[in-house]
Amino acid sequence: MPDVTSPASQTLSRGIRILEVLADARGPLTIDEIATRLGVHRSIAYRLLRTLEDHRLVARDAAGAVTLGARMAALAAGVAHDLQAEALPELTAIANELGMTCFLAVLDGDDCITLASIEPRHAVASVAQRPGARHPVTVGAPGKAILTQVPFAQWPADAPAALRADVEAATARGWATSHDEVIPTVQSVAVPLPLRGQRPAAIAVVHVATDLDDADIAERLQRSAALIRESLEG
Repeated sequence: MPDVTSPASQTLSRGIRILEVLADARGPLTIDEIATRLGVHRSIAYRLLRTLEDHRLVARDAAGAVTLGARMAALAAGVAHDLQAEALPELTAIANELGMTCFLAVLDGDDCITLASIEPRHAVASVAQRPGARHPVTVGAPGKAILTQVPFAQWPADAPAALRADVEAATARGWATSHDEVIPTVQSVAVPLPLRGQRPAAIAVVHVATDLDDADIAERLQRSAALIRESLEG
């Protein structure tokens, strides 16, 4: 009897997993690092990468390190196209006004995934938040903002007990915060972006240090969230 828990296509599953690994990485990865994270031999990882490279889904630099390819951006642009089109001008305005990376995140299974991201035009230093990056929805400000829109019974089974109080507090004030939860030393503020007929979403900023108050940042995010909802829902 077939193992129903195994993927229908192991090769396809591994190829997708490589894209996820690269999206989660904070920089280029070597073939050996990718093989280790997949738990496969280097030769298998190399063959998978060659196929992905042929389709321009990954790219290698002069040293052979691997990153996501330009084709991934084109594919990502087709996901929730209307939402991205309405959100990008607001993300850009927030990023440049606050000097912080601003991004749009949506719920994807038990994960919070970045759909679109804008880094500030003029900033001494900013935190990169690449489209496609994902982390469990149970950590980080965007995850908490998303969970304010999800009934508790539908939360991931491994959600920590303390998370419920954090999400209830975020619901009461209309925004969520996190410090050192996803990336060490990085802070985040996020607001819910509930939209009819679409997955729970959030708008967030990430930064290392700022003189701005979390509540002031959240107020700016809320203004943009309201404009996006108005544009999409009329």
